[in-house]
Amino acid sequence: MQLTPLVIFNGTLLVLFTVCFLYQVIYTLVGLFRGEVKIPPAKRLHTYGFLIAAHNEEAVIANLVQSIKEQNYPADKIDVFVIADACTDATAERAREAGAIVYERNDLAHKGKSWVLDFAVKRILVEYPGRHEGFFIFDADNLLSPDYVRCMNDAFDQGYMAVTSYRNSKNFGSSWISSAYATWFLREARYLNNARMQLGTSCAVSGSGFLVSAEIMRGMNGWHFHTLTEDIQFSTFCAVHGIRIGYSPAEFYDEQPVTFAASWKQRMRWTKGFYQVFFTYGAQLVGAVAGFRRFAAYDLLMTIAPGMLLSLISFVTNCTFLAVGYLSHGFLATNAELEMCLGSLVMTFIGLYGTFFFMGLLTTITEFKHIHTPKRWRIVTNLFTFPLFMFTYIPLTVAALFKKVEWVPTRHDVAVSIDEVIGAK
Repeated sequence: MQLTPLVIFNGTLLVLFTVCFLYQVIYTLVGLFRGEVKIPPAKRLHTYGFLIAAHNEEAVIANLVQSIKEQNYPADKIDVFVIADACTDATAERAREAGAIVYERNDLAHKGKSWVLDFAVKRILVEYPGRHEGFFIFDADNLLSPDYVRCMNDAFDQGYMAVTSYRNSKNFGSSWISSAYATWFLREARYLNNARMQLGTSCAVSGSGFLVSAEIMRGMNGWHFHTLTEDIQFSTFCAVHGIRIGYSPAEFYDEQPVTFAASWKQRMRWTKGFYQVFFTYGAQLVGAVAGFRRFAAYDLLMTIAPGMLLSLISFVTNCTFLAVGYLSHGFLATNAELEMCLGSLVMTFIGLYGTFFFMGLLTTITEFKHIHTPKRWRIVTNLFTFPLFMFTYIPLTVAALFKKVEWVPTRHDVAVSIDEVIGAK
């Protein structure tokens, strides 16, 4: 192959991308061959508070509170706090009826889950001084498996200041969008956080379903992570300061968006939030990697860095060369160079599609027992639509650079119990 500038450019991007993310191949091998991490039983049962931010969640909040109340764990060691945030429905009433302690909040100047958590933590630390050793953070649409707290307590008892868990989905079969979300989170649990735990590095929290030591909350006197993705901001903060986040295979269930429009809006917020964290903590992460040789900092840097931009830059560059070269009628590019450019575009698409297909296939095979849906055909079709879902992150990455994004609540309508989810086969 002739070493034209375009060939050198494409080769450089390929090498850069491979070097940056090769470690995730190691994660995949560890997750595949070592299986699920085994955590020693806890020596002590700790006391916890559950923090649930809820905005107009009357359809789902009682099911979550009930799944917490039915835990295989001493009831006197669990307090459930529901923060009804600017609600105009019966969320507060449904939560109280289910047995939760309810705080009502109406601060429209500080909208968003992070501000709700800050409000709740400050109030609880005053009203229940020293009672809680850790706080679970959940969204109102979540459901917990019966042994969730006991499994998380095993990991927390090992001395971790924060612990994340196994994020499953309660509406896998609702649409190709919800199936793709579910697949990604199953992969994240088995082949990212589980592998990190096996290798002794730090994990990352995601959305909800994680536990934070009360020592951190008291040290901050609240919750001081207010970007659009407070979860990844907290994970990055931990990586920078050497706080190791653990992982437990404790399973909970999350409701996923069903339509592409709802998914686009949610993932736009996530992508914008990743940019916020990257520009805020990027230099600190680089310093942590260089100064303290913390692999967790490098891992988080690769997580929040806009890697999809590399694919987009390659695509745009090759398309531009192809268009300009074709219009020049051989003056700027020979037919052989144009064919090579077209081949590069095709191979890039095939390579990305194949990578995402393999991710989905491997996750589906190894995590099959965790997929609950009566629409078994959706499991098969998802193998082919999951890569397409992942491709949509490319335009998202660009749009989020320029679009102003604000926090907006996600509507939740899947009102089912934990027994109904697990029984959906």
